Order: sequence, then C-alpha cells, then structure tokens
Amino acid sequence: MELVAGCYEQVLFGFTVQPERKASDDHEKWTAVAHFTHHAHTASLSAVAVNSRFVVTGSKDETIHIYDMRKKIEHGALVHHNGTITCLKFHGSRHLISGAEDGLICVWDAKKWECLKSIKAHKGHVTFLSIHPSGKLALSVGTDKTLRTWNLVEGRSAFIKNIKQNAHIVEWSPKGEKYIVVILNKIDVYQLSTASVSGTITNEKRISSVTFLSDSVLAVAGDEEIIRFFDCDSLTCLCEFKAHENRVKDMFSFETPEHHVVVTASSDGFIKMWKLKQDKKAPPSLLCEVNTSARLTCLGVWLDTVMEAKESLPPATEPSPVGKEEQSKINKKEPGDVVQEGAAQAKPLVKKRGLTANRNKAAKGNSLVLTKKRKMIEMLEKKKRKKKKTELMQ
Repeated sequence: MELVAGCYEQVLFGFTVQPERKASDDHEKWTAVAHFTHHAHTASLSAVAVNSRFVVTGSKDETIHIYDMRKKIEHGALVHHNGTITCLKFHGSRHLISGAEDGLICVWDAKKWECLKSIKAHKGHVTFLSIHPSGKLALSVGTDKTLRTWNLVEGRSAFIKNIKQNAHIVEWSPKGEKYIVVILNKIDVYQLSTASVSGTITNEKRISSVTFLSDSVLAVAGDEEIIRFFDCDSLTCLCEFKAHENRVKDMFSFETPEHHVVVTASSDGFIKMWKLKQDKKAPPSLLCEVNTSARLTCLGVWLDTVMEAKESLPPATEPSPVGKEEQSKINKKEPGDVVQEGAAQAKPLVKKRGLTANRNKAAKGNSLVLTKKRKMIEMLEKKKRKKKKTELMQ
C-alpha cells in the first residue's frame, strides 16, 4: 500500500504503509515509511488519480505525468491540455478521464496512452468530473454554471442542467443511484431516477473535498480542521472530529478485507489514515500519520493488486433505466461539441529514459514517448547502417 500526495512545492511524495497486527483493535497502529519524492512538474500539483498499476498527476504546468508504481519509474507525460489540469479520474485499468481549465474533457486509453476523445465540455473551466460506476456515464461541472451528463459510450452530451452558481465538486455514490453537487458550503443530493434534488446538506465552511463512505454516508471536509460524516437520506450530521491543525485539502476512502479506511491530507503538511468504526456515529481512530512539511494539495492511495484490496466500496451497478418521459427530455437537449481525436528523506523516483524531456518541443495530442519504441527505431537505424557498410565493401 502506498500513499501518494502532491503539493504546492511541485513534488510528488510516496509513502509505503505497513499495517501492524495488534492484540487490541482499539490501539492498532500502522507505519508509514518514506519511499520516494519526485519533482517532475514545473508548477504546483493540482490532481492525482490511481489505478491498479499507475499513478497520474496533473499540474498547473498543463501536463499529466504517469508513474508505473510496480516498476517504480516515470512512464511518460501527456500534453494535450492548454490550462491547469483540474481533475483526473480512472475507470478500471483501461481508461483515464482528464478535465482542465481549457474546458476540455479528454478520454485516454490507459494501455497505449492515446487520446481517444477530446470533448469541448464547458464554455469556462472544467472544475470537477465523476464517472458512474458502470463507466457509461460521467458528470461534470464548470465555471459556466452548468451540470452536464455525458454519454461515455458515444462521447456526447446527454443532459445539460443550468445551476444558479458555479459548482466545484460533483460525485456519484458507490452504487450510482444518487450523486451530489457541491456549491461553496452546500451539498445538493440528487436522485438518478428523478434527476432532481432530494435534499441539501449545509457545512459550516466552504467544502474542499468529499468522499462516500457508503451509499448513504458522506464524509465532508472544508476550509477547517474538522471532518464531518453526513447521512444523505436524513441530511443530518452523524459525527464530527478534529482531523488536522489546518484546513483539510483532500480525502480518499478505501476498503481492505479487514478495514475501512479514510485518508486525509491537509495544509498543515500531515497525511493521516483513519480506521472507521462500524457505527458511523462514532469518530474514527487514528491508524498512522506522516509529516511531509509541505503544503499538500491532492491525495491518492495505490493498493497493490497482490493484496487483493478493494478500492472504493460496494460493487458497481448499472444505471437506473431511463423512463420514456426522461428520455424525450434528454433527446431535446443540444448535444455538446465533440472533437474526435485519432483512435522528504527518501530516494527519488527513477526516471525512465526516452521521455518527453523538453516540454517546449513536446507535440500536442497523443504525445507519450516510450522507451521500447525509441530502442526499436535505434535498432532499425543500426541495421540500415550495417547494410550500407556491407554494400560499400562489396
């Protein structure tokens, strides 16, 4: 298990977490050991996403960097966007979706690292996106005061909803039966079956991060040191606890066969892991903490598949069937513009040779340079030179 976190200081941190078995569950403690630090970006990190093999980071330098966590090497860079990368989301092991301040949402093949689709999603910035557990739908919010539903199968806009203010977070529930939209300190809870607001949760301060702990329980962090657990059905606060000394910037939740864990990152430089109780009305217990001495911005957890750890929560379900009335409403909406693209004391992360080193010369679009390809070209050139030499000698 590896904690990965980005910061304003342009560095990606990696910490290996070692769970320790104790006789008493109440006093269980884990250990986080510094594994690597990597300074790949030329501006602050703004987003991080993790799948079973790769960690990807987005930055204000407009690039996405890819890290192979099994080989512990930098795998390459994607340079399609013109603007700060605001959100990165993996769906399974095959696809990555990115959003940026240029208003684009890009769908990437996470095997070949090619841009499959580039969608002009919003007139302003894309501030956040979330993929339905089925992988067929996505939601996005932007600075054009719209909430947009995307048909990922066809790569087109399915539904556009005008909202009164700019939302900065949108998130599907684990089963995909509801979703939440965050505007400042308010959370609107939507039901997929009706596509309407079923209730509103109000937090004390502006909300910076949310994560579903179950299909009905939501963890909420804001511009403060406190984290609250809310029930999305009753709209009540189940519990609250002081997690950090400064505002919480990001959260991540996951399950292993033995534990349900929430990881938090704060501007105070600390990353903390919390063990959730069965009863969500009880505050969680601290498993471990590590001080990066940096101003953290984003967070992820790489779970090695060997551990057979489950990321997120309950199994994915298909979206609820859309009724005839709702379908006719969707069909009336104008489709979005779709542009189809061609199909701290730690050792530094080893950099793979043959990458896009000079960002000024990097080509836009499908621009991942792989070492294997480079070696193959060099080998072919070597053979050609040898053949020419033989011909001259004859």
